[in-house]
Amino acid sequence: MLRPPSFAPSSFFSLSSAFTSTPRLTPSPSRLLQRRASPSPHQPSFASPRYSRRRLYSTEANPSVHPQTPPPPPPPRSRLRRFVGFTSIAVLAFSAGLLYQTQRTVSRLMATPLISDAETLTAFTPEDARAAEVNEHLRTHPEANRLRADPDFEESRPHLRFPEAIRARSLTAGALSGPNKIVVPPFVFCEKEGKSMVSLMFLGSDICGHPGIIHGGMLATLLDEGFARCCFAALPNKVGVTANLNIDYRAPAMANSYVALRAKTVKVEGRKAWVEGRIETLPDDGKEPVVLVEAKALFIEPKQAAALTSLYRGVTE
Repeated sequence: MLRPPSFAPSSFFSLSSAFTSTPRLTPSPSRLLQRRASPSPHQPSFASPRYSRRRLYSTEANPSVHPQTPPPPPPPRSRLRRFVGFTSIAVLAFSAGLLYQTQRTVSRLMATPLISDAETLTAFTPEDARAAEVNEHLRTHPEANRLRADPDFEESRPHLRFPEAIRARSLTAGALSGPNKIVVPPFVFCEKEGKSMVSLMFLGSDICGHPGIIHGGMLATLLDEGFARCCFAALPNKVGVTANLNIDYRAPAMANSYVALRAKTVKVEGRKAWVEGRIETLPDDGKEPVVLVEAKALFIEPKQAAALTSLYRGVTE
């Protein structure tokens, strides 16, 4: 029969001494550091987040996580700004249309040959007996003969230099010319180098303001055109525009009367030319003329005049 092994006292003491003599396990230094580094629930933590297992949360919005609120839309444009915008578009459209129409007119004008000053003197054919009578009186008037004999003056009838299609669109050569208006094309005598000019004409009864009295605007138009024709030859490129026109009316201009427009270039500075002149009656038999209106004007040659020279050459010369 088997018997359980017996333990000798010596073996018992050796086993107990083995348990009692076993050294106690102690945490490693790295674990102590971790334990010390972990914050107490009652103390704030100053350790780096790298060694902290707790994460603090805030109720404030984090711009790095939540998208920013888009800026408010800009306020609507004011009525003034919209008006300016619409006006600018309208001006651009109008300018484009005007440029296109001008280009067409220029092309048509340049494609049509112009006659010379000498040819204009024989180009007019009177429409009726009244026009023939007026034309002959102006052609043979003593003032016309005097100017024609002066070698410093050149005679022409500028309205007849325009082709028929262009003449119909001109104010003085078309709309204001004809029976009972500017009955016949004026006889114009221009002094060389744009020094002076004399225009002889007859004004009818259909260009009046008050009954029997020529409209003041009609006289202003004649002065503007006559002064320009006088001074253009003195400008570098023979082209200019009216910058200023001052008029003093001295006496009524009666309808169905002969008149003379006299102009003189008094000063020229670069692209500027100053002109003075008047419209007066054209009497016969050596009577003194009556001054109807006096005026002064300033004409300036545009900066683009060099490009327009080919267009206006022949019309203003």
